[in-house]
Amino acid sequence: MQWIERREHDWFEEEGSKVFLVDTTLRDGEQTAGVVFSNAEKVRIAQYLDAIGVDQIEAGIPVMGGFEKNCIKEIVGLGLNASIMAWNRAVIDDIKESIDCGVDAVAISISTSDIHIEHKLNTTRTKVLRQMRDAVSFAKDNGLYVSVNAEDASRSDMEFLVEFALVGKHAGANRLRFCDTVGTLTPLSAYRYINVLRGAVGLDIEMHTHNDFGMAGANALAGIYGGANYVGVTVNGLGERAGNASLQEMIMSLRHLMNLSIKYDTTILREVAEYVAEASGRPLPVSSPIVGSNIFAHESGIHGDGVIKNPLNYEVFKPEEVGLLRQIVIGKHSGAAAIKSKFAEYAIPITEEEVKAVLSKARHLSIEKKRSLFDKEIMMIFADMKRKED
Repeated sequence: MQWIERREHDWFEEEGSKVFLVDTTLRDGEQTAGVVFSNAEKVRIAQYLDAIGVDQIEAGIPVMGGFEKNCIKEIVGLGLNASIMAWNRAVIDDIKESIDCGVDAVAISISTSDIHIEHKLNTTRTKVLRQMRDAVSFAKDNGLYVSVNAEDASRSDMEFLVEFALVGKHAGANRLRFCDTVGTLTPLSAYRYINVLRGAVGLDIEMHTHNDFGMAGANALAGIYGGANYVGVTVNGLGERAGNASLQEMIMSLRHLMNLSIKYDTTILREVAEYVAEASGRPLPVSSPIVGSNIFAHESGIHGDGVIKNPLNYEVFKPEEVGLLRQIVIGKHSGAAAIKSKFAEYAIPITEEEVKAVLSKARHLSIEKKRSLFDKEIMMIFADMKRKED
């Protein structure tokens, strides 16, 4: 791992430790099959993202017109601290619609892989470069911040990708969005791609990763190690097919795995995740990383005892950091320490013999009910024991 550690050190020394979050819940997140946000929900989500401190919000696609365009205008009118970006094809008429919304930034997207150029766009590499250049120039002439998006970048020829990025840069693009459109990157290939591009082009790079193979977050982090300084995310990892890199996972990974000093307010992450889950009709799994209700729930005897002694034994960060609370759960795998802790929580005295008896009965009841037990059920076990003693 020496090469990664060395590269990480060089990157921090040369580029600084700032990584910018670009949230696309309102665009790519809503493109999740079957997900539709109302305009009121989109506005609320934008406000939540701004409260977290997200640097840029990709608010939607103005050329869709109607409700979509009106909603983007409303979000722009909120006066949020975040930059508001609109998504466009590399088409000047698209960009005109974005300008009409009052956004300060645009994403201009066009495919760079040969399979897309031939079978989706039915065009040539030369025409792709010309179309992208003209769109970027028009956007810059109108005072916009421009992200030039290389769709399907991870399946593109590297030499053409470098040329694409350089043409975009010379036309005035502020950054390159590297799109792993079908999620085929691995952390090693992500690092190599971005390391080469950063060195060859000298342009800000955004990682936009998809989770088709379950590696969106890992690939995004690998790209950051390679030199990317922007990362695209969605709340709860919403997005096309298997989704995008998750906002909450990325923030906490930047803070606790890459040890970056970040400004984001993480105490509302659980609240935001719950709201988006409800608005999207996609329930938040109890095991969802960072914000799932089970993340700070401890049942097994060894883990419960370790957490009671010192939470750092089995928790990397405090639950309050993401808006959760620690739970010592009583069930089939619980130990005596968990029973003692539960009774201490309610200031109810209990002897060692009573702890053993309650634990035995609790384990049997948990098996019978096929779940962990509520505190009330534990207390009923204890009360029944006391009554029999009397």
